[in-house]
This record gives sequence, C-alpha cells and structure tokens, in this order.
Amino acid sequence: MIKNLREKLTRIAEERQVKDDPSHDFQHVRRVLNLAVKIGKSVNADEDIVIPAALFHDTIVYKKNSPESKNEANESAEVASRILSSIEGYPKEKIAKVEICIKQCSFSKGIKPDLLESKVLQDADRLEATGVISIMRTFSSCGHMNRPLYDPLDPFCEKGTKDFRSGIDLFYQRLLVVEKTMHTELAKKMAGARTDFLEKFLKQLKKELTESDVLK
Repeated sequence: MIKNLREKLTRIAEERQVKDDPSHDFQHVRRVLNLAVKIGKSVNADEDIVIPAALFHDTIVYKKNSPESKNEANESAEVASRILSSIEGYPKEKIAKVEICIKQCSFSKGIKPDLLESKVLQDADRLEATGVISIMRTFSSCGHMNRPLYDPLDPFCEKGTKDFRSGIDLFYQRLLVVEKTMHTELAKKMAGARTDFLEKFLKQLKKELTESDVLK
C-alpha cells in the first residue's frame, strides 16, 4: 500500500476510534496494525486488504456486557466499507475482502477463516489477547465493567466457569487458549512466548494470594 493512502486511512481510523475504553483505544488498533503488517509480510498477504482491515476492525466498540457487542464486527465492517468506497485511489474490488476480514476477526464468534488476509488479522488481534498486553487490557475491561479482579471463592476457576465473573476468569476462557487458534508460524511463535508469561503471572498470583491468606 502506498504511504499516502496508509497515512490517510490511519488518520481517519484514529479520529473514529473510541476514547473512553483503554483496552480498545487507538493504541490497541496501532499494535494490531503493526502486528498484522509484520505477520502479513511473512506470508505474502495483500497489504491493501490487511491494513484497512486492521485499522477498522474495532471501529465500533460496545461494552463487552452489552447485548449490542455481538454486532461490533459486522458494524465495523460496514463502516470500513463506506469509508473505503469514498477514498480515491483505494482499489474498490478489494473492499469485500476487507469486510470479510473484519467480520471474521471476532474471538467470540469462533470463525476459522480460509482467506489468507483474514488469518493474518485474526492472528494479530489475538496476540493482543495473550501476554503482558492482554493482562493490562483485561483488567482495564474489569474496571470499565465494574468486575472484580478475581473471584474470592474460586480465584483460579477450578470449579470451571463460562461467565465473566472476574478478570482471572478471562485468563482461562481466552488468554491461555488463543495460542492454539493461531494460523501463521510467526504468530504461533509469538503467542507461545506470551502464553508462557501468563503461566508465570498466575503462578506468582497464587503465591501472593496464599501469602495474603486468601488461599489456604
């Protein structure tokens, strides 16, 4: 993608991005974009598709406990399509693939894409759901939704849960499992290292909760 077009799309995406949710702000988008470009280069993906898909994949964001959150991907794809249709110089025949990438990106939908660029975007976005960054984003979301850091009756989900009761619940529902959903070799390697850190974090947390007499 030519530099001027990328810069123009980036400005539009930054202006649109939510400002009151640190876990989905433009810094998240910027990290996903950079990861997507890096991963895309490793598999020769089309940057004309990867870049706008990354920039607008979260342009519509609702609170995760909102019933509207299930519509985020489709609504973001629609916004991306309208924006790209209005941009002079963007190849209009590629808009449909950008929409597909965004619609398939959501973790909760559990979609396994067959489009190369969609695999790249999924990998880039899911790397944000593991490792140190994912810890920061998880507890930011906890504050945003007024969720506790952990469930004092079951801090490490030993009883099992599909509910988002606390931040640590998300470790077992998402952060620790995304490594197995990666498509590209580069993303698998990065996710493996990030997952290792999560395991260390939980081990240290268990130690500190034991010291605080929360765990016996």
